[in-house]
Amino acid sequence: MIVHTYPPLIGGTLVKRYKRFFADIELSNGEIVTAHCANTGPMTGICTIGSSVYLSQSSDPKRKLKYTWEIIDVNGIWVGVNTSLPNKIIGSMLDRHLLPELEPYDSFKPEVAYGSEKSRIDFLLTHAHNDSNQDSKKLTTTYTKTYLEVKNTTWHDGNIALFPDTVTTRGQKHLRELMGVIAQNTKSAIVYFINRSDCDDFRAGKQADPEYAQLLDEAMIAGVKVLPYRFHITPQSVEFLGIVKF
Repeated sequence: MIVHTYPPLIGGTLVKRYKRFFADIELSNGEIVTAHCANTGPMTGICTIGSSVYLSQSSDPKRKLKYTWEIIDVNGIWVGVNTSLPNKIIGSMLDRHLLPELEPYDSFKPEVAYGSEKSRIDFLLTHAHNDSNQDSKKLTTTYTKTYLEVKNTTWHDGNIALFPDTVTTRGQKHLRELMGVIAQNTKSAIVYFINRSDCDDFRAGKQADPEYAQLLDEAMIAGVKVLPYRFHITPQSVEFLGIVKF
């Protein structure tokens, strides 16, 4: 199922990545351009100099950098590196009710403030349903909420996708927040957006962040729904391949 179509992308070769946000790319005509790198993490295993990449180009005259680094070829597999795209795709899939594991819900909102540690959830899903009151013999409307976090996932070990690829205090906080909101009529879930097609299994990146791995175990026990979704990336589109083993 195609869930995202890229605009025409521009091919090139990775020259270097630096200061987290910048990547120099050599285009086919020999010109070297600087592209915005939305992935601020270490990009473990997916940032090899000399690899083929594709860029999108913005027509916004106010943008400092008109190019955005979208994907990279890693040993013959295209991997998505634009970390702003997974939320956009998941939002579109929620709008079309393409993720049955998160049903039922009637509406959703992005970027909602929540939690005791002053976080913002990626999506808040709401489901309204009527309950009968035996005493008054009237129907009352109650609301079930699901707090949904999305994590871009690109690190791998063989066919196993791993998250995180570095210590992430922010990610640890999000797991604590997801556990903290679970109550009657309140649920929480986390989507690991596996931005490559060669992984059919998922695990926590314990070797990179053992505390995150421990918190993820605790979150599952507490009732947080863990959803590792795999996607097939090409220079033309992103295809949803479904949920993988965890």
